[in-house]
Amino acid sequence: MIKSLKKQKNALADSKRQLEILSNGIFKSGELPTFKDKISESNQFPLKAKKLEILQINVGYMCNQVCTHCHVDAGPDRKEIMTRETMLQCLEVIKNTEAHTLDLTGGAPEMNPDFRWFVEEAAKVGVKDFIVRSNLTIIRANKKYYDLPEFFKKHNVHVVSSMPHWTKGKTDKQRGEGVFAKSIKALQELNAVGYGLPGSNLRLDLVYNPSGAFLPGNQAAMEKDFKKALLEDFDIQFHNLFTITNLPIARFLDYLIASENYEDYMYSLVEAYNPAAVKNVMCTNTLSISWDGYLYDCDFNQMLQLPVNSSVKHISEYNNELLEGRNIMISQHCYGCTAGAGSSCQGSVVE
Repeated sequence: MIKSLKKQKNALADSKRQLEILSNGIFKSGELPTFKDKISESNQFPLKAKKLEILQINVGYMCNQVCTHCHVDAGPDRKEIMTRETMLQCLEVIKNTEAHTLDLTGGAPEMNPDFRWFVEEAAKVGVKDFIVRSNLTIIRANKKYYDLPEFFKKHNVHVVSSMPHWTKGKTDKQRGEGVFAKSIKALQELNAVGYGLPGSNLRLDLVYNPSGAFLPGNQAAMEKDFKKALLEDFDIQFHNLFTITNLPIARFLDYLIASENYEDYMYSLVEAYNPAAVKNVMCTNTLSISWDGYLYDCDFNQMLQLPVNSSVKHISEYNNELLEGRNIMISQHCYGCTAGAGSSCQGSVVE
């Protein structure tokens, strides 16, 4: 795939069409329970927002990769980019909330022309955990990005990087030809400036998404396998591995339908539903901000255009009192975050 769904004019580029698929078929017929019905069984409906802990800001959908599972439908042809004006509004909210984590994502967030300015300004605020979600290959994509490891180090950025597998075949299949080699080179460069080393305060974590229509394995066991293979084969070290379940939206939904795996995958998610995971889903302590400043309960809801259930819709009118305690917007994609040990941008949610 070399174009985003949007560029292809694929029907699934429309979030309304995705929601129609998730609301009909096996869920409308009653063959599978809706997510609302499922969480109602354990008296967990409605899901409610708790105290804000994480601000996740999507600074743009532009990316140097076009990955087969991408829920953002990011790519080089996506031009949606956060402006400095919206970044300034975000900075005001960061300064005036008690959120302990700032999480910058994309696309490739580094491709936003104001990315470095935003990092420099946000770093001054002094949040406890300042995350940038990097696809790694951006570090090797162009000479202007070669110094990113040093830039991240200067601002004590916590780097969370996508790494589908420790082998070339599986990685390149999911993310594109040549991605594995560039990712390895980028990880080695991050290690060289101190990231990911034992005892280092420069945090380097990897993210694993399954390459097909199946759920991730045990996070702790997979972390051991990743660490062993990357150390032995490439002398690479990192701190933690986060396993994230692929949600049935955007390009992964397109893959599921094209491969005739959609119904089987939804069965897998529903059968793996864990009510204990519902208590810790990321939407309850996270606020997701889109490139144009609109507010969502999570990054996935952002991609489905399910805005927060509040009179406050935009970062420019942020009001903590009106947002806290709101009902979380849900649909059947939410099964992905509550299957097995649960899934969030910080990995499993159940020990």
